[in-house]
Amino acid sequence: MGRITTVHDNKTPLYDIRLENGFENLAKVCGLLGTEKRRVCIVSDSNVSRFHMEALAEFLKDYCKVLETFTFPAGEENKQLSNIMKLYKYLIESKFDRGDFLFALGGGVVGDMAGFAAATFLRGISFVQVPTSLLAMVDSSIGGKTGVDFDSYKNMVGAFHQPSAVYMNLKTLDTLPEREFYSGFGEIIKHGLIKDRPYYEWLKANRDAILSKEPEILEEMIFRSNEVKRHVVEQDPKEKGERALLNFGHTLGHSIEKYLDFKLLHGECIALGIAAASYLSMKRGMISKEDLEDIENTLKSYHLPVSYQGLDKGKVLDYVKNDKKMTEGKIKFILLDGIGNAVIDKSVTDFEMQEALEYISPV
Repeated sequence: MGRITTVHDNKTPLYDIRLENGFENLAKVCGLLGTEKRRVCIVSDSNVSRFHMEALAEFLKDYCKVLETFTFPAGEENKQLSNIMKLYKYLIESKFDRGDFLFALGGGVVGDMAGFAAATFLRGISFVQVPTSLLAMVDSSIGGKTGVDFDSYKNMVGAFHQPSAVYMNLKTLDTLPEREFYSGFGEIIKHGLIKDRPYYEWLKANRDAILSKEPEILEEMIFRSNEVKRHVVEQDPKEKGERALLNFGHTLGHSIEKYLDFKLLHGECIALGIAAASYLSMKRGMISKEDLEDIENTLKSYHLPVSYQGLDKGKVLDYVKNDKKMTEGKIKFILLDGIGNAVIDKSVTDFEMQEALEYISPV
């Protein structure tokens, strides 16, 4: 147990992603970062902190000058600037300076918020991602995207700010609720569909072992997803081109997520978006009907939805128009030109998106 993936910036090593089975090897990370003479603040939420804050704090107290902790209320509805302002105040009162560190302990919401705070506090301080959800391990903790929601608009305010390290303790997945665990597969299956057909086939072949959380299989899966994400973000760190491929399933998925006021989990909404985008790809003759059925069956086999009754298609499309992926009035829609090969398309019409929504939410 224990694997390392290094993320590069123009071939220069930027940070390591470490897959471990405990917090013990975090000592190596702290040594490389030089946290011993610095203040460290662990940022978490009210759910995750109950399970993992004490263990991480007990470990880090010997590897920093001063250790502080800060806890947000859990939930996407709390991913707001008002809570970031409370963290700013806490850091100021605790006398944090530019040389100090934040450790983001939690899922994607915590990682995004702590990362955004790190990007903007004193014009930028260092932070370490310590993801505890499967979704965060394979997606949001990697690549430097940070942000908060604004009103009902997801991640509308944010910054690119790369972590100093990403440390994944796979034991934290043991405390993850079953539905949250399944949610992570929305992004994992996406990785195979957009870039790596052999990985997609591997996910189908190893489904039982993966869902049983067999340690070696789970580690292999997370490592392979990390490799897909690493490759894409290295090619396009600021999402000016190829990185947009990671938004496969997200255009309609994010809008459904907002329309439902986060009633469904992120990965569940992405699965709906994948089904809709795959349907459009099939309608355009880019994948076969058999491919579409295979994708839907794979999503369902990982306990993810491919349909949802009662969507107001007009309202969902209204959310699409306010999405940050809009450029000059056109949406960058991601389609599949065969399984394992995603492409950016700016010609998808409102009518096509309406048709895709009707496919996943028939009257």
